Formats: sequence, C-alpha cells, structure tokens
Amino acid sequence: MMSVHPSQDEQRYDVVVIGGGAAGLSGALALGRARRSVLVIDAGEPRNAPADGVHNYLGREGTPPGELLATGRGEVRRYGGEIVAGRVATAERDGDGFRIVLDDGGAVRAARLLLTTGLVDELPDVPGLAALWGSDVLHCPYCHGWEVRDQTVGVLGTGPAAVHQALMWRQWTKSVTLFLHTAPEPGDEEYEQLAARGISVVDGTVSALESENGRLAGARLERGTLVPVQALVVAPRFTARAGFLGSLGLEASAQEMNGMVIGTRIPADPTGRTAVPGVWAAGNVTELTEQVIGSAAAGLRAAAAINADLTAEETRAAVEARRADFSDASDVSGFSDFSPEAERRVSERVLGSRRHGL
Repeated sequence: MMSVHPSQDEQRYDVVVIGGGAAGLSGALALGRARRSVLVIDAGEPRNAPADGVHNYLGREGTPPGELLATGRGEVRRYGGEIVAGRVATAERDGDGFRIVLDDGGAVRAARLLLTTGLVDELPDVPGLAALWGSDVLHCPYCHGWEVRDQTVGVLGTGPAAVHQALMWRQWTKSVTLFLHTAPEPGDEEYEQLAARGISVVDGTVSALESENGRLAGARLERGTLVPVQALVVAPRFTARAGFLGSLGLEASAQEMNGMVIGTRIPADPTGRTAVPGVWAAGNVTELTEQVIGSAAAGLRAAAAINADLTAEETRAAVEARRADFSDASDVSGFSDFSPEAERRVSERVLGSRRHGL
C-alpha cells in the first residue's frame, strides 16, 4: 500500500473511502469504474480476520477473508483507485468538501466521504473466551453454523435473546446447552419450547472457558463443574467504529433487535446517505448485523448514490459557468456560443485540474 506523508501536497479526490473491508472496496471499485478519483484509507483491522472463511457469498463461498480483500484491492487498483495504509485521526468540513487527517500527520481532501469503518465486537468478560473468538467461540449461525454442525454447542446467556439463540442453533445440531449465566430466567412457555427441542438448560454463572490443544474443551461453572462443549455461542455488543466522526457532526445511535439494544451505529438511509451532506456510510458501521455479501452490496449502492450526487453538482456548476461565460460579452468576445474555446473555458471553470486527460 502507498502512504500519505505530511510533507506531501494534500491531494484532492472525488471520494475518500474510510475503511478497506468489503463495503469500502466494493464502493471504491464502483467509483473507479465510474471514472472517479478515489482513495481508500485502510487501518488493516478486518472484523472477520479470525474466521476461516467467508460464507454465504455466492461464488466466493469459503474464501479466506484475507484472500477476498487482497483480490478486492487488486480490482480497485485496476480502475485507478488508490489505497493507503493508515488510520484516520480527524475528518472535518473544509469549504465545499472535507479534509481528512491521518494519525501520522498526512492529510488529503475529498469532495465526498464514504464511511466503511465497520464495528468492534465487545465480548463477554469470561476468561478464555476472547482467545477462541472466531474459531470455537461464535455468534452468527449463518456464518458458522455449518462448520459446527452435529457438535456439542453451548449458548452463553447474556440477555433476553438467549432462548431465541438456543432455539436457532438447534437447527444445526441436536446437542445444544443453554448456560443461563447472566440472562434472565426463562418463562414457563420458553422452558416448554426448550424442552420440546431437547435443549439442556444450565443455571449458574460461567467463570471461564477451558481449552485443550488450542480448542474449546468446555465451560467451567462458578460452582466448579466443567460442562463439555465444542463450540460456544455468544452475543457481543456491536460498537460502530466512529470515534473520529464527532467533528463532522455524526453521532452513533443505538440499534435494537428483538426488543433489546445490540449496539451502536451511524444512522443512514437505504442509499447510505447520512445526516451530514456529502457523507455516506455502508456496511457494519451503519448496519450492525450485515454479512460480508450484504456489506459489499451496500458499498455499491452508496457508490452509485455518491456518483449521482457528484454528477448533479457538476451539472449545476457547468450550467452556471456556461451562463456566466455567455452573458459576459468581454469574456467570450470573438467566440461563437459553442466554439471549442468557449467550451474549454467552461470545462476549466467546472473541473479545474480534474479535467479528463490531465
């Protein structure tokens, strides 16, 4: 990846994409194919890095996450997109665009921003759990259910959705154990549902996870009992990576599912447009439960909306410049209304150094 250094002139792009995951690269690819100048700033912290493969992505089923991103970066570069390794420190309004400063002091400018920074999974505070995250400690049945089919699966209850989780994972295996842990006691109807599906319920708090040869061996209860399980399901709190967005006037808000708050997100409309003009968001930063294929699709939608917005702005500017040129007799004296020289002046006024061919 290239780098942006403080000593370099601040390059201006049509679009700067902050985040180099599936959503960001998909958006950058579409923008590059639309002949937009685009820069992707990537901190290199993909959420799905611990996973063995990307799933439910038609045509790419089982592809290692790193391989998918490497392919995507190559495709973005094929259409003129640039990718820089770094972390954004601040992003602020700057005239009719934005100024983005990286943590190493380098800075670039953009007419539009696409935020694809993703989210952070905040895991339950149980010793031994974080080390197995993405391998034997899981959260999404559609992402990992097939890989642990027919194994003994535990569900760590941390909220009112614990029973729903256990019933859902029963689709992939007959051996499901619900550890109540810190979840509320199930109601009579819920106990009946669990019993009807053959799901065991273990009360008490899980004090630690125990491993053997790098794999999950079981859940140790606070009272000392070890309950063997081969995989453990947890419900992380999903927190959008949005710490640097306050200066833009963007604040994260809570997202609910099944009546409970599951995390925070940057609100955006179906195209990804946020409340701040000129700023779009796509992927997990705005939709916490989106999978990889959905994030890629959201990046494409946002890119199309951004390109349409830029096209409308450039058309308005071109019309205003053309009217100004033709109303100023001294400026166009000696030229017909549609002469090459008049049109060149209009192009220079609208696009400046971004004219095609320069």
